[in-house]
Amino acid sequence: MKRATEMRPDPEHDDPSHAEGAAPSRSQYGALCWRKKGKHVEVLLITSRDTGRWLVPKGWPIDGLGGAGSAAREAFEEAGVEGEIAEQPLGYYSYVKARARQGKSREDLPCVVAVYPMRVGKLLDRYPERGERRRKWFTAAKAAAKVAEPELRQILAGCEAVLLSGHPADADRAPAAKA
Repeated sequence: MKRATEMRPDPEHDDPSHAEGAAPSRSQYGALCWRKKGKHVEVLLITSRDTGRWLVPKGWPIDGLGGAGSAAREAFEEAGVEGEIAEQPLGYYSYVKARARQGKSREDLPCVVAVYPMRVGKLLDRYPERGERRRKWFTAAKAAAKVAEPELRQILAGCEAVLLSGHPADADRAPAAKA
């Protein structure tokens, strides 16, 4: 897995002219919610509201919060997680979001998600989307097998070594923004 310093978003991600006729990519921010269990890492996945697929909490930029702050807010709203989030993303993945359009069946919207590691401090019983999603802890390897997006699978498959090494965001060694 590439470290955050090696994986920078392409400056053309939000540029509609990057490919003739192609829809521009949109930026989203996600949280890789994790905890240490013995000598290993467990990752919290949630289900999507529409298809029930396993994924990490993610969403659109939130005014005034920046990438890490937006990811932390999504972790709270979608998974009921509070904790410490790194200021630097662990990696990036892309996917195509199908959105309903007026008068048409759907619009495909390419998205690039910056994934910020968030060490879970507290898992709440009450949170905004508690009745709309399931959440479950998995080993990092099992979480990688559960998600559909190949790039997210790669991030999850390699996250244990990175998180336990303290780079980029083991909350014991380098606390960052509090959620």
